[in-house]
Amino acid sequence: MNSRNAQASAIASAETITQRISALDWRSIERDLDLYGCAAVPGLVTARECDALAALYSRDDLYRSRVVMARHGFGRGEYKYFDYPLPDMIGELRTAIYPHLVSVANRWNQVMQIGVRYPAKHADFIRRCHDAGQLRPTPLILQYGEGDYNCLHQDLYGEHVFPLQVAILLSEPGRDFTGGEFVMTEQRPRMQSRAEVVRLAKGDAVIFTVNSRPVQGTRGPYRVNLRHGVSRLRSGRRHTVGVIFHDAL
Repeated sequence: MNSRNAQASAIASAETITQRISALDWRSIERDLDLYGCAAVPGLVTARECDALAALYSRDDLYRSRVVMARHGFGRGEYKYFDYPLPDMIGELRTAIYPHLVSVANRWNQVMQIGVRYPAKHADFIRRCHDAGQLRPTPLILQYGEGDYNCLHQDLYGEHVFPLQVAILLSEPGRDFTGGEFVMTEQRPRMQSRAEVVRLAKGDAVIFTVNSRPVQGTRGPYRVNLRHGVSRLRSGRRHTVGVIFHDAL
């Protein structure tokens, strides 16, 4: 093992992560995704793992780029995209969660009459991305300070987009920071937008819609568009890991 991944790989074993994810109540998660477009997952990551992941933010050798949000009109705060090879825990989270979401992604596309279907294994989907020139890894870690926020947006990055992604809170609300809630908006045709605020504790994750999902109406299913962001931090510092399943151009 090279020194670049030594700290990251010591966070948690692949077996532990895979077993933990397999033990989740995926039926309940799928139900919440269908009803709300997002699903909270309590305690996906331990407090020790959260601290170790947050400590990686200072490891510039792990990242392919750093983005200061204010320079691009994205909000305030900053984030860094991990480079390949991904830290072991980030890679395992990506690989282990994906298969549990494929059935939802394929079912949604079928209902919305979108012809794309996703393979059962994440490696096969990444191969599809890379064949299309989407070669850059998209998992990232975000850092917010007092007054920082993330504007509502969608993480698309190219032609091939997996319709669900994951955010994991690494900091403790009320102790490390105040404010900074995860927010989603759902833009419904000919209706006002619906907002969803997901309150997370340290180590909790939220699985949520990247761009669009089907909603059952009185005349059948219709498509709604969603965006996500983070409200303004009132105090302190907040770290989050984002697990996006498609790669970027």
